Amino acid sequence: MSKLVKQLMMDDLNSRLQNVGDVFVVSLGRLDAQKTTELRLTLRKKNISLQLIKNTLAKRVLVETPLAPALENLSGMLALCWGGEDVVDLAKELNRLASQSDFEQIECRGGAMDGARLDAGDLEKVAKWPTRTEQLSILSGQMLSAGAALSGQLVGGGSTLAGQIASHVDKLENSSDEATAA
Repeated sequence: MSKLVKQLMMDDLNSRLQNVGDVFVVSLGRLDAQKTTELRLTLRKKNISLQLIKNTLAKRVLVETPLAPALENLSGMLALCWGGEDVVDLAKELNRLASQSDFEQIECRGGAMDGARLDAGDLEKVAKWPTRTEQLSILSGQMLSAGAALSGQLVGGGSTLAGQIASHVDKLENSSDEATAA
């Protein structure tokens, strides 16, 4: 491969990874071209990119980025995966695909998240985390629960007091009716 072609490939990968903060490195095992294309189409539906790249070229591109730890001590034919709604969504999708019989040869080899290296087993751990949407719903539920509890306490006390006043008014009305009837 000529230096010009290598430089073009590095520039392309650099532009693709410009604003990426999280990446997983996977080994596709012995997937044939048809299965790899099927995998790419499946991932593309979730807005996830899969890029097969020579390790030396990837290391040159990622050397001064937060993604550099992803390629430490790795060898063999590897692919970079990034994208999705967030890193948890990416991990869940890769984990789901690796459990399917069509893509069981996919193996996570590592990754990088916020500049920290992820080991091969970290994919399954990250896949168990709640996604961004789930985290936002949990957070909004926690924020609203305090207000709901407060309003319930205020309304509960007020309704009890209103019930006691109504009961006392009924007693007074009944006693005044008995006094006028006698």
